[in-house]
Amino acid sequence: MNSNKRSREKPIRTGSIAFRIGLNSGFNLLLIFIVLDIVLFGVFMWPQIADGSGYAEITAESINELKHLLREWKFDIVLRLEGLLVVLWVLLDTLKVRSKLRPLQEFADAALKLSEMDGETEQRYQKLENAIDNLSPAEDDQQLATGDAELEGLETAVNKLMSRMRDSYRQQARFVSDASHELRTPIAVIKGYADLLDRWGKTDEKILEESIEAIKSESDNMQHLVEQLLFLARGDSGRTPLNISDFDLTEMMKEVWEESVMIDDAHTYRFEGGGEIPVRGDISLIKQAARILIENASKYTPEGGEIMLRSLVSDGHPAFSVQDSGIGISQSDIPHIFERFYRADDSRSKQTGGSGLGLAIAKWIIERHGGRFEVISRKDIGTRITVILP
Repeated sequence: MNSNKRSREKPIRTGSIAFRIGLNSGFNLLLIFIVLDIVLFGVFMWPQIADGSGYAEITAESINELKHLLREWKFDIVLRLEGLLVVLWVLLDTLKVRSKLRPLQEFADAALKLSEMDGETEQRYQKLENAIDNLSPAEDDQQLATGDAELEGLETAVNKLMSRMRDSYRQQARFVSDASHELRTPIAVIKGYADLLDRWGKTDEKILEESIEAIKSESDNMQHLVEQLLFLARGDSGRTPLNISDFDLTEMMKEVWEESVMIDDAHTYRFEGGGEIPVRGDISLIKQAARILIENASKYTPEGGEIMLRSLVSDGHPAFSVQDSGIGISQSDIPHIFERFYRADDSRSKQTGGSGLGLAIAKWIIERHGGRFEVISRKDIGTRITVILP
């Protein structure tokens, strides 16, 4: 308490320190002027009042002559000018030193505020700490509120942070739940066919072949799902590096088109190239995103339908698009198609298969490159997804 009282009685003021330093500097300048005046007086004036022997005789006549010389040389004006220069020097030096000491003044003021923290302020911060300790991340409707107007800005920041944490928690919980559900299905199928083999497969060749094919198919599906989950998990944790290089987007799309024609003979694939389109990015990941869009288009396009691949320049940006002639997507579903495990129609998804992670992976790849998607779809007409890269 005594130290606090002393701090309040004698706070640090850098202004007075700066003035004293400036005053001292001005005094030094004044001494320099005095020495110069004496020298000038001796050089220019003393010979005119001295006799031939080199010594001046101090008489009333010599004093009057000295006054006359001083008026002739306008020495009084010189003295006034020197005095003005000294005053200006003190002021300028004070301002200069004060500017240099400003951070010290701010530090001293902050230290003074901390030293003068009274019981009411300590009580306020203790109340805030208790309110934060009582927050529960699991309760969506719980907000930090102390009733202190001075802490309102801090409360808003904490509440926004809590909201983002809850959204992240819900997203992760949904992701784990959906992943568990997706893995549960192939495991159940494999277990069912394994039981079937154990009962009748040893003697029934038809059941044996059917069970083997089903187990192989579900194992492949589960392996694909696990690989997708690992890709997203590595991406979310920042462990998927980008191997950046320069490449031709048109050439890349042409390669993807040739692969699609070779792999899928149930649809007609066409390609339109926009000439050489230079792109800088990870060609393997961007090609993976294009394959995901093509695979998704083939799932929802009837056999014999057409799928169009394009490379183009959109508003000065390199871009590519995949357009199908399938069943289309409703307008209400378009904003959600890139969400993980999202399915627009469960019954339709059962027919087409898939984990609901492909478009989420494509979204992660394109956004990691700073790109974006444009989706245009009409029910029973088709869908066009355009990827615009930076």
